[in-house]
Amino acid sequence: MNKSLILATLCTISTTKIYAGGMDLSRQSIAPLFEKGTYIELSAYTLDPEVSGKLTDSIQSGNVAKKSYFFGGAYKQDFSNSTSMAIIIDQPFGADIRYPSSSTYPLSRTSASVDTTAIKGIIRYKINTPFSVYGGLRNVTSSGEVTVNQPSNNLLYTMKTDTQNDWGYLFGAAYEIPDIALRISLTYNSAIKVDFNSQENIVTSSFAKKTSFNVDMPKSLNFDFQTGITQSTLLMFAARWVEWEKTKITPELFTQFVNAGNNLVGYKENTITYSLGLGQKLTDTLTGLLAVAYEKPSGNVVSNLSPTDGYTSLTAGLKYQATQNTAITTGVSYTWIGEAKTNLAGNEVTFEDNHSVNFGVKLSHHF
Repeated sequence: MNKSLILATLCTISTTKIYAGGMDLSRQSIAPLFEKGTYIELSAYTLDPEVSGKLTDSIQSGNVAKKSYFFGGAYKQDFSNSTSMAIIIDQPFGADIRYPSSSTYPLSRTSASVDTTAIKGIIRYKINTPFSVYGGLRNVTSSGEVTVNQPSNNLLYTMKTDTQNDWGYLFGAAYEIPDIALRISLTYNSAIKVDFNSQENIVTSSFAKKTSFNVDMPKSLNFDFQTGITQSTLLMFAARWVEWEKTKITPELFTQFVNAGNNLVGYKENTITYSLGLGQKLTDTLTGLLAVAYEKPSGNVVSNLSPTDGYTSLTAGLKYQATQNTAITTGVSYTWIGEAKTNLAGNEVTFEDNHSVNFGVKLSHHF
């Protein structure tokens, strides 16, 4: 079995973004850390969701989720036979909700966006042949802005944060038997507390104030397993737990005057996401992947600025080994977004029959 070819199919699971609980956009993968020798990759992704809700048959939100684009990259290098490092760039958390202009829907022109970029520096040390440990630092740059428009209440509220730069850490351990393509890893990502400075405005009351609030970017735990089951087939399983319960967005003027006593955004449950994949060597230059992923819906009432609850996705990927050292990986996934319920002025809004189509491409090279 060409292990260098089939092992790389693991990365295809991360080739397309997921539409997961909270504001998860990536699995915070450390897969490049396990590549051989000196390695570099560049990736680009699109996320194209359709998310709409219905207050009544005649009062509907329209599609509130905007098509988004993301970029990432990684560099890995060995220092010795036992020590290596990796630098990984991704966009771990985010949101982009925009209610279309409408004369009937109560939240028309309401919008919210959260942008993050993370850079991870990781050092790995091989204790002996099967075991290794690793750890490093994560730097996350984040910002956000919100507009809440309620024409029925003659209310227009805006909030924009500054851009903050904060630090966290990660550590983990791995067990490997390369002869059968076996690898098991467990990775912990710490929570990162972000102290935002913000400008809040209640436009319809001409009331403006510089305020501050903090947001916990959640801690998480990733479990990854893979093993060869034939000379050309690889089985993969992954689980990711994220502590979303402690993530709340609570701007001062919003919680005091716009929606008294309530968070702008808050999550009632943590999430666990599962994925199962099968990689298959098709030819000397082509490797394919099929994977399914699942996140159980909570059933709780969710925020109008985050109107999704759980998902099921199907991913297909293909890796082309263009040269001995250079490969191009593409993937496409279709996501069935779980039914969600929100509350709007005491009325229940149902977001159902929604989906997302995601596409990704990655260029990788071993030196």
